[in-house]
Amino acid sequence: MKETKSKFVRILVWLGSVLGGLVLVYVVAMNVMMSRMGEVPNDLDYSATRVSDNGTLKVSYTVSTGIVPVNQMHQWTLHVETADGHPVEDATISVDGDMPQHGHGLPTQPRVTKYLGNGNYLVDGMKFQMGGWWLMDFTITANGKTDAVHFNMILQK
Repeated sequence: MKETKSKFVRILVWLGSVLGGLVLVYVVAMNVMMSRMGEVPNDLDYSATRVSDNGTLKVSYTVSTGIVPVNQMHQWTLHVETADGHPVEDATISVDGDMPQHGHGLPTQPRVTKYLGNGNYLVDGMKFQMGGWWLMDFTITANGKTDAVHFNMILQK
């Protein structure tokens, strides 16, 4: 009987140690995540017009609702032109976005659905599920060359 009690106590101690370790890992992970949430770089450019990574394109966006809304589906018009100001025709554009502080992306899969002419492309399916720092990435392929442009936004809840 004593041996059974002793074995039972050892199992309880082992289970308590494992659960305590898991709780400790969870607390540390949450603290790291929470500390990252306050780190918005001071030097972010929030302009709606940007030069692409390789300097070959000038890209701007306008929002169908006037300002970028939270928790609302909306559209963007992306204007793409060459560095010297000529509209880029028939480009292939991929769209991606995320919240760098939170480590998650958009709740939707926005995409370019229509070429509007004069270097303008309609982006459908835009939605941001919360306020905070968002980064939108557009990869643009035109005339056999690929370049990317990134837009930073701080959205209000």
